[in-house]
Amino acid sequence: MINVTVRKKKVTNGRYSLYLDYYPAIINPSTGKESRREFLMLKIYANPKSETERAHNKETIEFAELIRSKRLIQLRNKEYGFKENISFNFNFLAFYDVIADGYLNNGSYNNYLSWKASKNYFAACFGKDLSTNQLSLLHIKKYREFLLSTANLRTKKGKLSVNTASSYYKKFIRVLKEAYKENLTDVNLALHADYIKEEQTHREYLTEEELGLLWKTNIKHEIIKHMAFFSTLTGLRFVDIENLSWDKIFKDKHQGYYIQLKEKKTGNIFNHPISETAHNLLKLQSTRTGKIFVGIKYSQIVRPLKKWIEDSGINKKISFHNFRHSYATLQLANGTDIYTVSKLLGHKNVSTTQIYTKVMDKNKIEAANRINLDLDGLS
Repeated sequence: MINVTVRKKKVTNGRYSLYLDYYPAIINPSTGKESRREFLMLKIYANPKSETERAHNKETIEFAELIRSKRLIQLRNKEYGFKENISFNFNFLAFYDVIADGYLNNGSYNNYLSWKASKNYFAACFGKDLSTNQLSLLHIKKYREFLLSTANLRTKKGKLSVNTASSYYKKFIRVLKEAYKENLTDVNLALHADYIKEEQTHREYLTEEELGLLWKTNIKHEIIKHMAFFSTLTGLRFVDIENLSWDKIFKDKHQGYYIQLKEKKTGNIFNHPISETAHNLLKLQSTRTGKIFVGIKYSQIVRPLKKWIEDSGINKKISFHNFRHSYATLQLANGTDIYTVSKLLGHKNVSTTQIYTKVMDKNKIEAANRINLDLDGLS
């Protein structure tokens, strides 16, 4: 008789990854080969140190057991020729937490915080006791209205921006899709969601002149300057730069310097070319093995970076991510085609990259300068 067990495997950052152990082995539908393991993309703390971490472990293990039960019923029904008819019930906020925590080590820390905020706003709207089989279209509509009208929970002042509300709502819809996928809801409620349309925003960037000025401006922590300029020269996000190690840096006579990167979702390896100037920035670091940039986290750069911009005299609101924007905009300004820029930024669709063409529309700039009049007194 088929049996399914939840097991754990030690991974990095003091965590265990949960997986299902099948006995006997089953056929993996993706590969067509026999397999005894199905990794759930769920992680727990090896040694939880706080109530929050202990609660996370409890909720995640409960969810893993729920999946185990589902898989077992599916396999035994198939074994005995029965039709699948499985319906589970689970605390929706706990499920929300499980999905949000999946982004802790898969993406930027800011994205993870955005997921947690989305969950917190849902809790503020409906409380903590709503179960998955209680969800209805009313909850979808009400949460949308709540996000567009509620005060900021952190500052208690003003409303959420439309784009922030849109971001939180998209994450909620993603949770609904996952809930349906795991048979926690009878219908796919996400199909009935009316997305919040984002407002177009201006993506600030630094010009080559401003970057030259910024390089000459002192900063308390030199490593922040180096990371910011490395982002400007490569288009990499903070999380990619923070995790960059020397064993991923290569050079050959055909490609020059390049970084070997791996896509998180597909696992595909690709080469990201970098300039000699970018490589020279890496050589300024004290490390020669392991991680290149050490001893700095995102939370430590916000204030020093802000003061650095102010001290330079640049009157723009610049965050670390704006250095990536600068890379994209300056690439387009210097003649790189949009498809190449899209690939360099790691965008799935060129449509994502097109927002930069609105900032740097060379055709419009050229058109604006085609009419030249010889006016007395004007030079």
